[in-house]
Amino acid sequence: QVQLVESGGGLVQAGGSLRLSCAASGRTFSSYAMGWFRQAPGKEREFVTAISVSGGSTYYADSVKGRFTISRDNAKNTVYLQMNSLKPEDTAVYYCAAAATWKYGYSWPGGYAYWGQGTQVTVSS
Repeated sequence: QVQLVESGGGLVQAGGSLRLSCAASGRTFSSYAMGWFRQAPGKEREFVTAISVSGGSTYYADSVKGRFTISRDNAKNTVYLQMNSLKPEDTAVYYCAAAATWKYGYSWPGGYAYWGQGTQVTVSS
């Protein structure tokens, strides 16, 4: 069992930056691949980025590539999402998620067994 708690969301102007954190409970955090997803009002949850167990492999949605960076600190049981050059279309609730394996790929929400409660990110124009 893994419990995830996101933090770091807020209101920022376009072009600004935010850093989200996702703290995990349990001693097995280092055995889970991690992902960030987001959901805007009236839209489906979409993949943002993911990172492998070791942190050696990262993947990004085309919409955030070059602007967002995912990282993890297994000693601190935490995964981070650094978001730069934010745009109004980045406005959404951001969720972190944990997957024991990427059996169905890293971008499918159904492949992640554990989810945080989400943190709101609002980018004003």
